[in-house]
Amino acid sequence: MPSNEKAAAARALLDNPLFERLMDELEGAAINGCLNAKLTDHETRAAFAAEARAIRNFRAKLKFMAEQAKTEGTGAPA
Repeated sequence: MPSNEKAAAARALLDNPLFERLMDELEGAAINGCLNAKLTDHETRAAFAAEARAIRNFRAKLKFMAEQAKTEGTGAPA
């Protein structure tokens, strides 16, 4: 898949309100799970924290892909 198509697909996902709402709900559930885990349940807390980080990293990568096409098209150094 060419980079311009990847950027367009990433932009389409980011612009989709359902995708944004789904990611918000998944991240919120992971954060709540982390906060509400038993005080001594370190494994559960770590798993929920890792899930929240994964969701944030996924969003960041999508945003990077969407922005990458803009910077490639300008011909200016990064």
